[in-house]
This record gives sequence, structure tokens and C-alpha cells, in this order.
Amino acid sequence: MTLSPVSKFVATLCSLLVLFSAFAVAQLKIGSGNTAFADPPVPHPHTTPCKVTLYKQFVFADFNPKSFTYTPPAACPGPWAKVILKANFSINQGRQFDRTANIWIGPTNIYFGTTAEPSHDVARHWSVERDLTDYSSIFTVSQAGTVDLFNLVNQTYTGILHGSASLLFYPLEQGQTPPRTADQVIAFSGGPTGGTVALNTTTDLLEQTLTLPTNITNLYFDVFAQSQSNDEFWYTCVPNDVAGELFSCPGTAFRESEVTIDGTPAGVSPVYPWIYTGGIDPYLWRPIPGVQTMNFQPYRVNLTPFAAMLDDGQPHTIALSVFNADSYFSATASLLLYLDSNSTQITGGLTENTLAVPAPKIVENIHTAKNGNIHGSVTTRSGHNFQISGYVNTSSGPVTTTIAQNINFSNLQNFTITPSTYVQNINQGTTIKSVITTQNAGGKFTDTVQDEWPLLLNITLLFNPDGSGSQATTINQYYGRDQQTRHNGQATYFSLTQNRVTPTDTLDFDSGGNITGNTNQTSAQDYFSSNSTGYCYSRSITADTGVLTSITDGVGCN
Repeated sequence: MTLSPVSKFVATLCSLLVLFSAFAVAQLKIGSGNTAFADPPVPHPHTTPCKVTLYKQFVFADFNPKSFTYTPPAACPGPWAKVILKANFSINQGRQFDRTANIWIGPTNIYFGTTAEPSHDVARHWSVERDLTDYSSIFTVSQAGTVDLFNLVNQTYTGILHGSASLLFYPLEQGQTPPRTADQVIAFSGGPTGGTVALNTTTDLLEQTLTLPTNITNLYFDVFAQSQSNDEFWYTCVPNDVAGELFSCPGTAFRESEVTIDGTPAGVSPVYPWIYTGGIDPYLWRPIPGVQTMNFQPYRVNLTPFAAMLDDGQPHTIALSVFNADSYFSATASLLLYLDSNSTQITGGLTENTLAVPAPKIVENIHTAKNGNIHGSVTTRSGHNFQISGYVNTSSGPVTTTIAQNINFSNLQNFTITPSTYVQNINQGTTIKSVITTQNAGGKFTDTVQDEWPLLLNITLLFNPDGSGSQATTINQYYGRDQQTRHNGQATYFSLTQNRVTPTDTLDFDSGGNITGNTNQTSAQDYFSSNSTGYCYSRSITADTGVLTSITDGVGCN
């Protein structure tokens, strides 16, 4: 991953809260420059887990995948109340790029994220967790495992990464009903030992042609699409015809993952604007990384209306692409199947599908003065408002699933370009409203989810006559999700997640483009989550000049 297209200087439960806070405080220390984030651990059940070590203190100093063997826990045969991945990473002090990390069990991805960059005087270590309960079926048999964490180490890039990982299997409590988990998980990856697939253009596909079981009632597609290389800063890009004069990347500022079945649009997976610890300005992310930077969350596409169509015993091709990909997106996905154990053949049909391919609209308002100075804006918008509906005749009676989604994307960029100034201010937003309605013998169930992903990014480059200068950057990056479930109109569940990271920094560089230092660095993260079971977690952290300055817990959990 590169530093930035711009910084190349235009040419180049409240009771549970107490438990979680005690866990997290042990990882954070005021005055420390170590990586710090406010994200909570995955809520753990009260039973004692069986721990399966996947690998321990692997060294990542080359471009070779690292192998391990997974064996199911003999003392906890399942079904499990919860399965949680816990992974630990560290890097010695020195110089290194941020790196992409993947962990695979067989061909299935169980972790996707990036690493922290070290500094010359601060080594870093951090831990992440992922709830893998829905993937329980892949853990019932022994399989080969792989870690992909490719890292260049030489006299210049001296940071060596280390890592360990384990799975925690929590037994059911006495009398507890097992959670409903996928009966089959089908990996979409590079092969039997995993690996992401590079999607370089809109037409590139991550696809499989499958003859699936004939008793599917529900299915979901968990999608990871990570921007890399030319696409790393896709949200800063502009249309091809103005990319040269604006000194920006081409391809427009719109990217979106598309899911098709037999070539027909079947679902949308909006792309989250993840920013890595070397992105834009490395000092921005010391010690607090961006939203989900160290632990990406997959976007789940509900394909249940297509279940009956896929139950016909014939081969079908399921594919993932990235609209406007421009070399490239690193992609993997998992197809989760839920089966009717009391039926061997499900009938039904797809009754409605109004989803169409995206058609972004772009407005350019760029003005070039006689002296060559440039100012103006580029606005990119795209949206979907669609409904997909289908039904299956299960052993418990007919079930109809309707998915209605309203997805809106906008990216407004304002530019000011003179011989001594380069300003690029970006106001991007993605809003997603999903209403999933299920009608069965038990009545009408409605699940409403609203996602909000705004990104504010302001960059100002100032150049001195000798070519030296500064880059001032402020960022406001947010992830919000509000979910409500109703049964026959009566509310039965709610949950809320809010995660915001707000760094600022001024980077100084010499006439050769070399970083000489930084000033005015501050950052903060505010994380809040709660649900109707009584769970509540709240943490705010702040940092100044690269060290953690405060930890505040519990706000909003009264």
C-alpha cells in the first residue's frame, strides 16, 4: 500500500460493560504510543470455552503463506453457544508498510484486516476478535489452515511481524437451545487453502458454478472487498477526463460490489471506505487506527428470495464483482446455506426482482483561470431502490421472504489548485435502508436495518518556493448501524452500533518529498453499542502527539 495519492505531492449491557472495560483497559495505557482502539471484544458466554490454538508466534518476514493444522476440540464436540477467533499481532520498532492479513480454515476466510505501521521508537501489539458462530459447520472436521501476511523485510524495511491465533469454543449452558447456524459454508476464494482474488476491472469476477442442495430455505453471502493499489484511495478519485488536470486518480469516486446469480443482479454489497495505517498520512493513525482497519467486517447480502430457484438441482453461477474497479480489489466471500432437515426437495419461486446494475451520475464543475489556477467541484451519485421477493414450500409450510433496499451513495469533492496550494475536500456518504419481511405460519416478521457510512476528508497541501511544504489533513470516519425486529407489528429486538474516528495532523516534507516531521497531531475514537438484551458498551479514547491521553467508559449506558 502507498502513502497517499495526494501526499505524493500531486506529482506522485451495562453490567457487561464492567467486564468488557476491565478486559479492554488491560490493553490500553495512557501515555503509551502503542496501537489503541475503543472497539469492544465479542460478548462471551458464561461457560468455560475449549481453546484450540491455530498457530503460535509465527514470524512474517517474507511473501510465503504460513501453514497450520486445525483439529476440532475433542472436549467440546458441539453444538456450541459461540465460536470466537482471537488473534494477536505485533511488530518491532523500525520501518514498515501496513500489511494485509488473512487467516483461512481450508478455503474459508475467518479473518481479514490490516496491520499497524511501527515507528522508529515504538513497537506495536494488538488483539482482535471475530464472532464465527455462523460458520460452526466448518469447524467440525480437521483441515489445513493458512495465514497470508506478506511482508518485505530488508535493510530499509525492518519491521518484522509476529502473530498467534486461537479459536474459543463455548459449550451450551444447561438446557440452552443451540443457536441456528449455517448447515453448509461454501468458500469463494483462491483455492482449497484460501487466498483472495484480485478484481481489477468491472468485468472481473469471483465466481463459482455450483449444484447446491435441494432443500435450502435461507442463504446469505458474506462479502469482503478490500481496496488495494490504484484503488486504495478510490474515494479520492475523479472521472478520467479531469484526472490529469486535478492530479487525481481516475475511475470516478464510486465503487460498489455486485452479486449476480446466472448473470442476473441478485444483491448489492456497498464498499466501506477503510483507511489503513499508512493511508493519507501515517501520523494520523498513531496510536488510534481508522474504523475497522485492523478487523474488517464482512457485508452480508441476503439471497434468501433465490432459494427456490437454487433448489432445482441444476448448476447455477454465483458471482461477485466490483463496479468501477481500477486495479484492484482483493475479494473473498462465503456462501452460508440453511437447510430444511425434514425435506429433501424444496419447491417455490422467485416472484419479483427489480434490482438493476448501477448507473452513477457525475456532475463536473471545474474552472481553469487564465493563470492556470483551478477551482471547482466534482459530484458523484449513485443509488438503488429495489425489491426482491421469493417463496419456499418448507416442511413447516410456505415461507415468503421480501427484501426491500434503498441504497444511496454520494461523493462531493471541492478542489483549489495553484502553484503553491492543493486543496481537496471530500464529503462522502453511503446510506443503506434494508427491510426484510418474512411471512410464515408464525406470522409476519420484519427486520429493518439502517446503515450509515459518512466520510469527511479534508487535505490541504502548501508548497514553498524551494518545493518543501506541508500537508494538513482532517478526517471524520464513521460507521453506524441501527437494527429493529418486529413480529406482527410488535417490537421484539433492537441493536445500535456507532463507531467514529477523528484524526488530524500536519505533515512536513522537504523539497525531495521526504517526510521531515509533523505537528498538530490529535485523534479520537468514540464507540457505542447496545441492544434490547441489556447489553451496553461505551468507550471514548483520545490521543495527542502519538500517545494515548484519555479513556472514558460508560457514557450513554445509564
